[in-house]
Amino acid sequence: MIDIFRIAARNLLRYKRRTLLTSLLITVGLAAVLLFIAVAGSFKQMMVGQFTDSMVGHMQVHRRGYVGAMESLPVDRNMRTRMLVKLYETLDAVEGVEAWSPRVKLMAMFSNFTSTTSIRLNGVDPQRELATVPLVANRVLEGGQLTPLVERGKIQVPELIAKGMKVKVGDTVVLVATNKDGSVNGMTFVVQGILESISGPGGRDGYLHIDDARELLRIEEEEVEAGLLQRLGYVEAAPEDTEPDPLKLDALKKSEPLKAAPEPTPAAPPADPADEELDVDALLAGVTPGAPERAGLIEETRSLYRDRGWGVPAEVSEIAIRLKNPQQQAQVLAEVEARVAGLKNKRGLSIFQVHPWEKFVPFSKIAAMIDMMTLFIRIILISVVLISIMNVLVMAVYERIREIGTMSAIGTQPRKVLALFLSEGFLLGLAGTLVGIVISLGAVWVLNTVTLTFSFGRQEGLILAPTIAAADVLTTALLTITVAVLASLQPAWKASRMDPIKALRHV
Repeated sequence: MIDIFRIAARNLLRYKRRTLLTSLLITVGLAAVLLFIAVAGSFKQMMVGQFTDSMVGHMQVHRRGYVGAMESLPVDRNMRTRMLVKLYETLDAVEGVEAWSPRVKLMAMFSNFTSTTSIRLNGVDPQRELATVPLVANRVLEGGQLTPLVERGKIQVPELIAKGMKVKVGDTVVLVATNKDGSVNGMTFVVQGILESISGPGGRDGYLHIDDARELLRIEEEEVEAGLLQRLGYVEAAPEDTEPDPLKLDALKKSEPLKAAPEPTPAAPPADPADEELDVDALLAGVTPGAPERAGLIEETRSLYRDRGWGVPAEVSEIAIRLKNPQQQAQVLAEVEARVAGLKNKRGLSIFQVHPWEKFVPFSKIAAMIDMMTLFIRIILISVVLISIMNVLVMAVYERIREIGTMSAIGTQPRKVLALFLSEGFLLGLAGTLVGIVISLGAVWVLNTVTLTFSFGRQEGLILAPTIAAADVLTTALLTITVAVLASLQPAWKASRMDPIKALRHV
């Protein structure tokens, strides 16, 4: 086989100009493709990072039905405390999750005492939010850089509203919001910082502390079921023959047999639509049947949330998630969905919906276009390599007919003739590929040495740092060499099947 490669290389060197031009064509095509992948891929990753690391996170979890009405930020579709226990446990347990941040989102009226406008607000836990979307701190234009993202009683105002309302850091403003019961509440806040707007629907989003958001919406803390607390070790079941202490509000109620007639109970308060959709049996799956119920569990519920670092046991609009490896987004999303799939509503549908960042960012369509353009560029490269090598080898076969006939006449087997021309195609592709890789990597190094900046929407001065993964280089190189060999197959087959008598007569 080594001899065949040696002869193939000698044959290519016999036609230096043709071999050089063909190799140069492959080199330029490959270098252009790799350079495009490096620049376009880096632009895509940078812009994706601007959205995922400063606003939406890599994934988000909502209650079923929330995303469909997300534009109005419905406060009646929040996730209730008892729904969140299993979800929080799951997010803490999933290996691929680096951090997660609960949010309370709402629409409010923003007033500086002289004029009023609407504002979208995110109630966040400052520490969890910074861990989940670390670039959000870079969006603070004025004030707040050296303090937590947002303090109690303060607000981060988006730049668009701050300029329009002529609001400055330290000013006092009023927020007025309507809760799910239809009542209106207003609170005053001090402007902690001016937040840089970003492209897309998040341009008018401000930030306040999650506890302030709950207070503005009059969202109260809630307790979870006794069975759930018992499973987690926050409630102990009393022996069935033990009477509860009537003097304690949180005393255990003696459980009744499954078929026993129920004791009279006071009239229940009006059912919350959220309660009607929650399948408590599914929520308490795995809890011992007949576990004693318990009244007044708010202190135990607070202890549960405090011990787990979950904050306050109250409603949440969404959970933003940051992944350790964004490339594993599909796997982590599937794992989270599988772990919470047992929590269903009365219609048998999962309570939670888990969505990737693409669901909430308009730039995802541009990212998809970049991927499609990369695919088409690779197709063009394949076409160039295919046509150029096929043309060279067809001409080589035509010009060497008598030589091929002589080889066949002296006993050279057809498979060796076939291997000879396939080797020539392989060497052409290999030479062009190696030189193309060197040129493209050199060009990427130069682009990283020279600082390139660009603007995107309202964001200016973004630095482009082209990089290319080894997998992309290897894939493109193997693809080029494979196509080069396949392009030489037809001329090689024709040469190997040539009749030596007719070939020797060829002039």
